[in-house]
Amino acid sequence: MTGMSVAPQVTVSAGIVRGEAVDGVHRYLGIPYAAAPFGPNRFRAPRSTPAWQGVRDAVSFGPTSPQHPYPGAIGDLLGSVEIPGDEILSVNIWAPDDADGAPVVLWIHGGALERGTAALPLYDGSGFARAGIVFASINYRLGSEGFSVLTGAPRNLGLQDAAAGLAWVHEEIASFGGDPSQITVMGESAGGAIVAGLLAVASSRELIARAIIESGPLEAQTPKKAGRVTAQLAKRLGIRADRASFLGASPAKLLHARRQQSSGSSPLGGAPGFQFAVDAESLPRSPHEVLADTDLPLLIGSNTDEYRLWFPPAALAGISEAKLLLARLALRIPRKAVAAYRSAFPGASTGEIFGQLATDIMLRAPLTRLALSRHAPTFVYEFAWQSRVRDLRAAHALELGFVFDRLGDPEAQRLAGQDAPQRLAEEMHRAWISFIKTGDPGWPEFGTERTTRLFDTESSTVTQRRTDALDMLP
Repeated sequence: MTGMSVAPQVTVSAGIVRGEAVDGVHRYLGIPYAAAPFGPNRFRAPRSTPAWQGVRDAVSFGPTSPQHPYPGAIGDLLGSVEIPGDEILSVNIWAPDDADGAPVVLWIHGGALERGTAALPLYDGSGFARAGIVFASINYRLGSEGFSVLTGAPRNLGLQDAAAGLAWVHEEIASFGGDPSQITVMGESAGGAIVAGLLAVASSRELIARAIIESGPLEAQTPKKAGRVTAQLAKRLGIRADRASFLGASPAKLLHARRQQSSGSSPLGGAPGFQFAVDAESLPRSPHEVLADTDLPLLIGSNTDEYRLWFPPAALAGISEAKLLLARLALRIPRKAVAAYRSAFPGASTGEIFGQLATDIMLRAPLTRLALSRHAPTFVYEFAWQSRVRDLRAAHALELGFVFDRLGDPEAQRLAGQDAPQRLAEEMHRAWISFIKTGDPGWPEFGTERTTRLFDTESSTVTQRRTDALDMLP
């Protein structure tokens, strides 16, 4: 194979792994960072991976967490990979072949805490490795296996998995040429929420040098609210919401019940989704209450039209003034805020105003409040380039193909099409690399002037846009 050379080997605590060398990058896939979370380990905190004898091949991704593909129209836009097996708690490494004390980034995938995998080709870390960075990515428990609120079981297991993955990277990454004191944690959507969760826990935060949160929710809920999805699933299955009862339901059975429960829902309405629960052991305080006081550099932002991934045009057209009114009352949105959004988005339909309000409440308003409250270096971006695919515009997750500089990947093209600007991908990839290496992406900090990098066909550094409307939100 072109670019292949002698297979590299690395010794980690559990044994020796053999990877691949391709075009100057050493790649190791599917290394267990914790024991398989099934059998006696199911609904328990992550446990150390057993040691292995001899040399373990690390040339293919590890098994994926139990999940169903995205349903309906969103499934045409977001791909999925299914790899069978129990060793779902695995880490992947891409390292320059001459790495020695290189900065490190740990990537955490999104998927609403119930879908996704590090095995998607879009998340290939070669581009970061070629820039002199050791790139790591992890899988973690999803859905009912990772975020159920059960009597007799630890909470936030998927977050605890990510914490174990971070600890593994901190302990082992020097063997791959990385500097354990220079770890940037980076995630998108639910992965961004997990980054926020790691920053909110002191034992994980002390291992982190910098953080990147792309379109990630920042708030954890009370156990009662976070547990609504679990309680409803238990009722549907006719069992108690406790560990013993859920152990009697296979992962496949839980997935089937969840699919029935969530049919017709979206992240903005319908059946409850999986969320973090405030918990004395795993997450003592909600991240939005903690991150203002963290002293490490943060790169954070969102996309202009996040909601358009979840709502196809026909669904937006079906949202009435009555539904907008109900949403305004339920979310305690001032009437003046709705008027300000109509002014900020002239010509927008009622459905588009509804979607913009809901996603700004979920994402843009919290990140803005956080950025304004932080004293440590904070860099804010808005991704504004508009895709012509299904009128997505600057939808949720669209920026990923640009951040990874992989616009040629079929997964990126599902969202961006085939004519997305390569120059913008190079610009964003370069900015993320700069932040991972130095803590500075190349534009001024947010501060009281609310300086924001606007990524578009022609990018610019501006004062944050649409603040009059944004600042009225609860």
